[in-house]
Amino acid sequence: MSDPYPPCDGGELGCPSLRYKYSWPELVGKPGKLAKQIIEKDNHFVTVLILKPGDSITGDRCCNRVYFWVDDHGNVTSYYPPRIG
Repeated sequence: MSDPYPPCDGGELGCPSLRYKYSWPELVGKPGKLAKQIIEKDNHFVTVLILKPGDSITGDRCCNRVYFWVDDHGNVTSYYPPRIG
Protein backbone atom coordinates (compact mmCIF):
# COMPACT_ATOMS: atom_id res chain seq x y z
CA MET A 1 0.00 0.00 0.00
CA SER A 2 1.42 3.39 -0.94
CA ASP A 3 1.59 6.33 1.43
CA PRO A 4 -1.23 8.81 0.60
CA TYR A 5 0.81 11.73 1.90
CA PRO A 6 3.59 13.58 0.06
CA PRO A 7 7.09 13.40 1.55
CA CYS A 8 7.23 15.75 4.53
CA ASP A 9 9.22 18.95 4.17
CA GLY A 10 9.75 20.38 7.63
CA GLY A 11 11.91 23.12 6.13
CA GLU A 12 11.21 26.63 5.03
CA LEU A 13 9.37 26.36 1.70
CA GLY A 14 5.75 27.31 2.12
CA CYS A 15 6.09 27.98 5.86
CA PRO A 16 4.47 31.08 7.35
CA SER A 17 7.86 32.70 7.90
CA LEU A 18 8.30 33.20 4.15
CA ARG A 19 5.18 35.34 3.68
CA TYR A 20 3.21 32.73 1.76
CA LYS A 21 -0.36 32.20 2.79
CA TYR A 22 -0.61 29.40 5.35
CA SER A 23 -4.26 29.25 6.45
CA TRP A 24 -7.58 29.55 4.65
CA PRO A 25 -10.44 29.80 7.18
CA GLU A 26 -12.49 31.69 4.59
CA LEU A 27 -12.86 28.44 2.62
CA VAL A 28 -15.00 26.73 5.27
CA GLY A 29 -18.30 25.81 3.60
CA LYS A 30 -16.87 26.04 0.07
CA PRO A 31 -16.60 23.02 -2.25
CA GLY A 32 -13.46 21.01 -1.50
CA LYS A 33 -12.24 20.93 -5.11
CA LEU A 34 -12.53 24.72 -5.37
CA ALA A 35 -10.74 25.14 -2.04
CA LYS A 36 -7.90 22.93 -3.30
CA GLN A 37 -7.50 25.09 -6.43
CA ILE A 38 -7.46 28.32 -4.40
CA ILE A 39 -4.91 27.00 -1.91
CA GLU A 40 -2.58 25.75 -4.66
CA LYS A 41 -2.81 29.13 -6.38
CA ASP A 42 -2.09 31.04 -3.14
CA ASN A 43 0.87 28.85 -2.16
CA HIS A 44 2.41 26.78 -4.94
CA PHE A 45 4.83 25.07 -2.51
CA VAL A 46 2.11 22.94 -0.90
CA THR A 47 0.32 19.72 -1.75
CA VAL A 48 -3.35 19.75 -0.80
CA LEU A 49 -5.07 16.67 0.58
CA ILE A 50 -8.85 16.52 0.81
CA LEU A 51 -10.00 14.19 3.60
CA LYS A 52 -13.40 12.60 4.06
CA PRO A 53 -15.19 11.92 7.36
CA GLY A 54 -13.31 9.21 9.22
CA ASP A 55 -9.98 9.78 7.45
CA SER A 56 -6.99 10.26 9.72
CA ILE A 57 -3.79 12.27 9.40
CA THR A 58 -0.16 11.78 10.32
CA GLY A 59 1.22 13.34 13.49
CA ASP A 60 4.04 15.26 11.81
CA ARG A 61 3.91 18.92 10.82
CA CYS A 62 4.96 19.56 7.25
CA CYS A 63 5.48 22.92 5.61
CA ASN A 64 4.57 21.54 2.20
CA ARG A 65 1.20 20.05 3.07
CA VAL A 66 -2.30 21.40 3.60
CA TYR A 67 -5.15 19.12 4.49
CA PHE A 68 -8.78 19.63 5.39
CA TRP A 69 -11.92 17.58 5.80
CA VAL A 70 -15.03 17.80 3.65
CA ASP A 71 -18.53 16.82 4.66
CA ASP A 72 -20.79 14.32 2.88
CA HIS A 73 -21.61 17.01 0.31
CA GLY A 74 -17.94 17.73 -0.47
CA ASN A 75 -17.79 21.09 1.33
CA VAL A 76 -14.92 22.15 3.61
CA THR A 77 -15.82 21.58 7.27
CA SER A 78 -15.07 23.84 10.20
CA TYR A 79 -13.61 20.89 12.14
CA TYR A 80 -10.10 21.68 10.89
CA PRO A 81 -10.03 24.74 8.61
CA PRO A 82 -7.42 24.47 5.84
CA ARG A 83 -3.90 25.34 6.99
CA ILE A 84 -0.34 24.18 6.59
CA GLY A 85 0.43 21.20 8.73
